[in-house]
Amino acid sequence: MALINCPECKREISDTARNCPHCGYSFEKMKFCKFCGEKIPEDSIICVKCGRQVENTTPNKGIVINNVANASARPSYPPIVRQPKQVDKVVALILCILFGYLGAHKFYEGSAGMGLLYLFTFGLFGIGWFVDIIIIATRPNPYYV
Repeated sequence: MALINCPECKREISDTARNCPHCGYSFEKMKFCKFCGEKIPEDSIICVKCGRQVENTTPNKGIVINNVANASARPSYPPIVRQPKQVDKVVALILCILFGYLGAHKFYEGSAGMGLLYLFTFGLFGIGWFVDIIIIATRPNPYYV
């Protein structure tokens, strides 16, 4: 182990050091990430700051992304976010009053499971039908489900 001078701050440091402990100068060859502009080591494939892949991987380099070595690996996508449905209060209230015991207002809101439950139990034995009339009547127009 020998001592060398840092080219940046001119202080003595170990020749095995990767960075200068005084000024932070890096002795590794560096490149810039093409997505975020951060300095990263030259042999990096993935940026340590933004996490994006900065170099193409080829089979002869033996690089494995996502810890899967076969060709059937699929990328993970962000979850699909369901957008709320806009429902007209007057239509939902009329459907609930006339056909609420059959779950027509639930089908209109896009809630098929609850619609089937109302259909087979005659509006939750009339109690759910009555409660839904009150709930829909007090909602703003339009409302979102």
